[in-house]
Amino acid sequence: MRVFKFGGASVSTVERIRQVGEIVREQSGSPLLIVVSAMGKTTNALEKVAEAFYAGKKEEALQLFEAVKQSHLTMAKYLLVKESIAADQELLNFFTEVEWLLHDKPVREYDYYYDQIVCTGELLSTCIVSHYFREEGIPNTWFDVRDILRTDEHFREANIDFDFTAQQTETRIKPALSGNGIVLTQGFIGATQDNESTTLGREGSDYTAAVFANLLDAESVTIWKDVEGVMNADPKQFPDATVMPELNYREVIEMAYYGAQVIHPKTIKPIENKGIPLYVKSFIDPSLPGTCIRKQAVSGLPPVIVLKKNQVLLHLKSKDFSFVGEKPVAEFYLLAGKMQLRPNLTQNGAITFLCCMDDYGEKLDQLAHEAGAWFDVIVEKELSLLTIRHYDEPTVTRMIARKDILLKQETRETIQVLGRF
Repeated sequence: MRVFKFGGASVSTVERIRQVGEIVREQSGSPLLIVVSAMGKTTNALEKVAEAFYAGKKEEALQLFEAVKQSHLTMAKYLLVKESIAADQELLNFFTEVEWLLHDKPVREYDYYYDQIVCTGELLSTCIVSHYFREEGIPNTWFDVRDILRTDEHFREANIDFDFTAQQTETRIKPALSGNGIVLTQGFIGATQDNESTTLGREGSDYTAAVFANLLDAESVTIWKDVEGVMNADPKQFPDATVMPELNYREVIEMAYYGAQVIHPKTIKPIENKGIPLYVKSFIDPSLPGTCIRKQAVSGLPPVIVLKKNQVLLHLKSKDFSFVGEKPVAEFYLLAGKMQLRPNLTQNGAITFLCCMDDYGEKLDQLAHEAGAWFDVIVEKELSLLTIRHYDEPTVTRMIARKDILLKQETRETIQVLGRF
């Protein structure tokens, strides 16, 4: 059996949902579990609903949610005929769950309400796609993944209870896949043992697909995107970026660590554990080969370029000209960890410690202020961090020529340059 994952862009319009149907029809013939994200920018829209609700702006929250409702009802109207009544009734049930909540007053933490509201996006999208498949003669079994994927109560970053999830997958998902069955479910979301909705954090839909692939011993996972495959640079920043036909798990994790918008490391681990290949393919042109990510060594990769903007450099200097040493730096790391701020690049000197981070606005300013207990602190903003893996001299020269460089580090595989780009 195989696992397919379709992201928000692939179900953002009527035409794209029809294309998803064609992909599933053409590539079915064996058991298939399909994970689908919320449509288009629905998650962003629902986040605004959650923010308004938590701020006590009930009417605004209801108006914002009404826009989400109408966009999904319109999508269903243009896609469905025979299945329209059944789909509308199911959509209405999901709408009602949120509207009941929006008429209450918040008494718990924001992250709890975020998950109860935002999880609706995946439920709405999969409801519509499932009925569309049926209308087009593609039988499928729809599951509310919250009945399968059990998590703890760490809202917005929930951790999966793999024992319970494996048991539910064995007793409920596997039978539905028998006889070349198709199962359609949601990514990104789960539920606690008290049936409270949770979300799995960044790239949660990819992670859901990987978890099911692991539990089902899938032949492969395919993530369908609006790009040709994994590229050696962001094509929006570098128009000459090219697709890399093959990568291994480690390389993808390294790319993600340095900020490339590829597959999140937490997605890689479940499939790496069982050696399951991951394909990244274009839903716009499924005939393209895309990228295959697997365990074997890969050679001859082009320079992989990641440019992160909005960087800040903290210049931390010993107050009394003593060596920076381990203790003050350890205190700094502890403080940054508590504030959920991660260094992107660091460098030690005798009395100085340099630390590059994403610019998190007030949180970063607070970190700099509190670090003043151990250091004299200077903050330099509006910088960019360039990372090149598998670099060569022509690429490095081309990228940093005539740039104001503040910090440079290199190993045999990777070079990083912080400056004004």
